[in-house]
Amino acid sequence: MIISCSRRTDIPAFYADWLFNRVREGFACVRNPMNHLQVSKVALTPDVADGFVFWTKNPAPMLYRLRELDGYAYYFQFTLTPYGKDIEPNLPVKIKLLSTLRRLADEIGPRRVIWRYDPILINPTWTVDTHLRTFEMMARLLEGATHKVVISFLDMDYRNVRRNALTLAAQELTVREKLSMAGKLRQIAHACGMEMSACAEDTDYSACGIAPARCIDGDLFETLLGCRLELHKDKTQRPACGCAQSVDIGMYNSCAHGCRYCYANYNFVEIARNRQNHDPASPLLFGEIGQLDTVKERIMHSCKEQQMALVGF
Repeated sequence: MIISCSRRTDIPAFYADWLFNRVREGFACVRNPMNHLQVSKVALTPDVADGFVFWTKNPAPMLYRLRELDGYAYYFQFTLTPYGKDIEPNLPVKIKLLSTLRRLADEIGPRRVIWRYDPILINPTWTVDTHLRTFEMMARLLEGATHKVVISFLDMDYRNVRRNALTLAAQELTVREKLSMAGKLRQIAHACGMEMSACAEDTDYSACGIAPARCIDGDLFETLLGCRLELHKDKTQRPACGCAQSVDIGMYNSCAHGCRYCYANYNFVEIARNRQNHDPASPLLFGEIGQLDTVKERIMHSCKEQQMALVGF
């Protein structure tokens, strides 16, 4: 099984110690987002955890501990946008993050570092032309550090995004405008040696040379592992999502970046409370297992194909 770490929060940035403790002990406990009294015990041992996908905006706390992941396949989805403190208030300065991405690529190789330029937010400050200029500047600085860049436009279908849309002064582009902008972004990326894909977009960008993204990418894991995997599409994600099935070990309302467009972290009181209840030694990301909790061991199995084809027979 693939471990998603995590769509719900930035574990590499804020909870790296907890993560490495969980890997060392071979399991993590995860509360059901819909019923907090239900807890899943998720095995993280290499015999069942085929790999990790790390979603982050700042993997710096993990950089000097990556050898602790020897024996696992993994790669990073590194979100790096040009926005300032008005939109991403608690991130380090962007020139430092650009350097962090290059350092990460030096450690693990560029094919295991995927740059996410998303979401693309259009407003009076961040116009199409402004994005094109800043994307080109960033792409040139990152040339050679990654082979893939993922884009997506701000999705107004999320309730929390809609709530902040007025504050962000967000504007929606027409399909034609999106296609025009995406095509120009793809030309810039291509000139810098990067393949571009689009994450969970209803618009078809194939005419621009942009394929749908698969952020949990079975093909990449097969390359990293050197074997075939029997993976299925993740039916719990949006219809436009191309990700393979995975198990997420994160928790909503626990990321301290404070990004105004975030769909997963929106209750700042709950975020502060969760962070106060974090213990790196606990099997849970927050708090402890209580007497009223029901803990069930999640059925986990490797997706590696056991019977390999015999060449020449």
